[in-house]
Parts: sequence; structure tokens; C-alpha cells
Amino acid sequence: MKKWTFCIGFVFFFVLTAWAQEKETFALIETNLGTIKVKLYNDTPIHRDNFIRLAKSGHYNGTLFYRVIKNFIIQGGSSDSRGARPGQFIGFGEPITLDAEMKQHHYHKKGALAAPRQPDRVNFLKESDISQFYIVHGKKYTDEELDIIEKSVNIPIKNAIQRKYYTPEKKVLLDSLRKQKKVAEFREIAEKIKQDIAFEWNANTDKVYMPEDKREAYKTLGGVHHLDKEYTVFGEVVEGLDVIDKIAALPTDKNDRPSKDVTIKVKILD
Repeated sequence: MKKWTFCIGFVFFFVLTAWAQEKETFALIETNLGTIKVKLYNDTPIHRDNFIRLAKSGHYNGTLFYRVIKNFIIQGGSSDSRGARPGQFIGFGEPITLDAEMKQHHYHKKGALAAPRQPDRVNFLKESDISQFYIVHGKKYTDEELDIIEKSVNIPIKNAIQRKYYTPEKKVLLDSLRKQKKVAEFREIAEKIKQDIAFEWNANTDKVYMPEDKREAYKTLGGVHHLDKEYTVFGEVVEGLDVIDKIAALPTDKNDRPSKDVTIKVKILD
């Protein structure tokens, strides 16, 4: 009896532990134009935990959405935007850098929550600055536009890989084997070239990855495709997309700061 009690207790403990590990964290981004509810991703734990830490410390409270570009993003959280006077150039608060946590399945659809960063010329590791954050407003794409995006990036990559393995020397060799009807030798070399090309193509991280769910999101919700693989997306909006629309529609000055201040308060929902 004791043995069974131990086993049941162990299984119960294991289930509770697994549930705790998968428990999702949500946050409210409260503004004077409405509230945005976001879910933080568990598979970007560095960004999730630091966003929670900063939110609980009040780091983002009282700051502004100071950079607003319709059909692109709304960005806020910079400490120097807190109490900024009208027309003040802001967005250069003290950075808090983190290692990038980019995932192919987290992309810049409308409502994506992501971390800005310094440009590649001074930040070749693409480290994030979690002292701020941005939310994607984006635009809707057509199938034709998405096809063009894929082909414009992927075709040159695939052609370069093919040239690497299907060299003029190997073409001459294969032509010679074909003329000599040396079928076994021809197939062996041709199959090796095919396998090498396929392996490098599958391993390539520069190609555009456009599965059906991503394509559908960019067509129906909208997004900003060219930010993918450049910035870490660590959450998404689950309520309040209409608030993003309101903020994105505000008139802005030459620095993309809204003429009406949009204040921020972030609350973690435990």
C-alpha cells in the first residue's frame, strides 16, 4: 500500500511540476487610450523574466509610446520619455541588453511584442534592449506580395548553393558519363550533388521561412515581415488590438512622437 501511495504521489508531483513549467504569464499594458493584454512566451525565458522583473519594479510605468509609425510599430518604455516635455527628442534611456532569443515560429505579425536593439554595425550579435519594447501594427499582405518576398530572397540563395556543388567540372563529368552510358556512376555522382544541395538548403538560416500559419497571419492580421530574424519576439497581444490601432492612428511629429502623449503602465498578472 505504501508503495502505491508513493507512486501516485510521485506522478502527482510530476504532473504539477510539468504544469507549473508550462504556465503562461500575462501582462497588462495600460494606456490612456485603453488596455492591451499580452502573453509572454515561455520559450524566450530571458526576455520573459527580465520583462517581468522590470515591470514589477515599475521601470516602464509613466513612460510613453514615443515612436509611433502607422502600419509599422508602436514603441515605448524608454526611461527618458517619462515626463518628457512636448517636442523633446527621446528614446535614449539607459539600455539593458540581453542575448537574442529569435525563434522561427515567433514572427512579426500584428500584435507581436518584441525588443528593440542597436543596429548591426555596433551589435552584430543582435542583442536586445529590454529597457524598451515595441508592438507590431503592421500591414496586410497579399499572396502575390508574399510570393515575391519569398522568391526574391530564396531563389538567389538556392542558385548560389547549386553553383557551389554543381560546378562546371562536375557538369562536364556527368555529361561524359551520360554519353558513355555509365548509368551507375552517373547516378552516384548526381545523387551526391543532390543530397549536398538539399542539406545546405535545409540548414540555411537566411532563407525566408513562410509556413501556412505565418502566411495566413500576414494576410489576415498583417505584420512586418522584414523584421523577422532581426529582432526577438517574446510575446503577443491577446486582447486590445483595437488599442494599437488607436495609438497608430495618432498624428505625430517629425520624430514619430505622437502629438498626444500615450502613457504606459505595465502590470504582471500573477
